Amino acid sequence: MSANYWISVPFVSTWRMANKAPRAERRTEALSRLQIIEAAIAILDSQGEAALTFRALAARLSTGFGAIYWHVANKEALLAAAADHIVSAAVETTQLTATEPREFIRAVSLAVFDAFDAHPWVGIQLSLSPGRVGMMQVFEAIGGSLVALGIPQQDRFDAWSALVNYIFGVASQNAANARRVHEGTTREGLLTEIAERWGELDAAQYPFLREIAGHLPGHDDRQQFLAGIDLILAGLNPR
Repeated sequence: MSANYWISVPFVSTWRMANKAPRAERRTEALSRLQIIEAAIAILDSQGEAALTFRALAARLSTGFGAIYWHVANKEALLAAAADHIVSAAVETTQLTATEPREFIRAVSLAVFDAFDAHPWVGIQLSLSPGRVGMMQVFEAIGGSLVALGIPQQDRFDAWSALVNYIFGVASQNAANARRVHEGTTREGLLTEIAERWGELDAAQYPFLREIAGHLPGHDDRQQFLAGIDLILAGLNPR
């Protein structure tokens, strides 16, 4: 009996060790704020805001909560930082490719539109924290371009306000529309349905809506957005 006992102990111990779930490997190098933000963006893009938790983030980064809290105070701050990073990157990329003021305004506008389109959650987050660096960079880029265009000082605020409100308003609305499209319903299908309803409106009461109904299906949101920017720029009168 004594012999059997001493034989069975290593057998049980070995069985337990062989069937014990392996622990996840922990990160050995220091974690940066940028790594946290980029991981958060990846979760937001693929799974949405609800999926972004510090537990999910820690698992993705193979680290503990403490390493994340060292850089970011809470989820709200992380969401704001992620949105800020997206817009800042869009502005910085534009500054490397466009120099002439009008083209720069068009390029910045499209960069913001494309960023919101690629990351639909950004618009909501920026509306909750409009003082973020990313938005300030866009504001300054548009304002500086108006100065370079020679827009009189007394007209700059109105011109700047029209541009930035159009840029962020339309970009946010476009992203919100994309989020609201029901599962199984395409954008084209939804626009076709609206166009059909408008086409059946009373001709005496809604002549214009009936006229433009046929333009809804197949139109390019990005091109329409840029057309609006060009209309605003065409109305600006330099010195």
